[in-house]
Amino acid sequence: MTTKLETMDAETLMTTPIEPLKFIISGLIPQGLHILAGSPKIGKSWLALWICLQVAKGEKIWGFETQKCQVLYLCLEDSFARIQSRLFEITEEAPPTLHFAIISDAIGNGLEIQIENFIREHPGTGLIVIDTLQKVRKTVSSNVNPYAADYDDINVLKRIADQNNIAILLVHHLRKAADSDPLNMISGTTGIAGGADSSFILQKEKRTENAATLICTGRDIESRELLLGFNRETFLWELLKPIEAAAQKVDEVIFLLSDFMKSAIVFTGTATELAEQLKLFGGTEYLPAVLKKKMMKHMGHLQKNNIFYSDNRSFERREFTLRYDGNDGMTGENAPTDLPSLPSQPSGEV
Repeated sequence: MTTKLETMDAETLMTTPIEPLKFIISGLIPQGLHILAGSPKIGKSWLALWICLQVAKGEKIWGFETQKCQVLYLCLEDSFARIQSRLFEITEEAPPTLHFAIISDAIGNGLEIQIENFIREHPGTGLIVIDTLQKVRKTVSSNVNPYAADYDDINVLKRIADQNNIAILLVHHLRKAADSDPLNMISGTTGIAGGADSSFILQKEKRTENAATLICTGRDIESRELLLGFNRETFLWELLKPIEAAAQKVDEVIFLLSDFMKSAIVFTGTATELAEQLKLFGGTEYLPAVLKKKMMKHMGHLQKNNIFYSDNRSFERREFTLRYDGNDGMTGENAPTDLPSLPSQPSGEV
């Protein structure tokens, strides 16, 4: 048993390159564990199936970019005949990267091994949808604390998501009683919403209406409400109101650094030497420590602009390399190999 805590001081953390969080659906679903909750028969499974299809094809979801990958959909309340019928309704063709299962073991009774085996057989897996959460939960004794049971089950699946850098989406139900806080309407205790990284609540004012609101909230996404309408001819949830793009605040030194790297192609040296180069290039002086921290903060923006970081630190010099790849995307040759994995997001209790 480990008796010593592994810690990192704040200064080191702010100057250490950490790979940006990977989003399966840009701005909406990152790697981690997520809940999609709604009333019974509201159309959650239609939405879940379409999300799986779009991600497997690498096509947009309401304007949000998707990361094309292998997808597993556990349709535990359906049959293959029903899934086939629904696919016929929503698409002309489905990719072989979308996989279905209608039977699985429960959490703690083999589900974890089944998921790990699937990921091992399909290493490009990025999204797993479990429909529904209740179908993979084993019967709990009345002596067990309900909150602890909910939180433990969620944490088991979150650990799989974090360790494999994938997204797991759990389809779940809402309780009948209304509440001013939609998260309190998720069936079960607050251990379910508290253990998940994000929650998506699909709500209708009246069951007979086609319009619904998808309430999105989470640790790593912008809180928003999407107004959707269910098209009964295409069986798709369509966006009824345009999404307002969030303004991204990027420090001006990052734009200057991007321009500098496009001309320099490669820089190797210390933060002090880079600050001197930027002063010669743009005429503005920056403190080396501040420059390094801003680089770490906006590493995702730099990578989107094909600028990649690698650490060459030694006892004598705190040196690093920046490399600009002029191609449209990252290639196997120039992709950084020494970036540490993103630490698991803390699972706070509500």
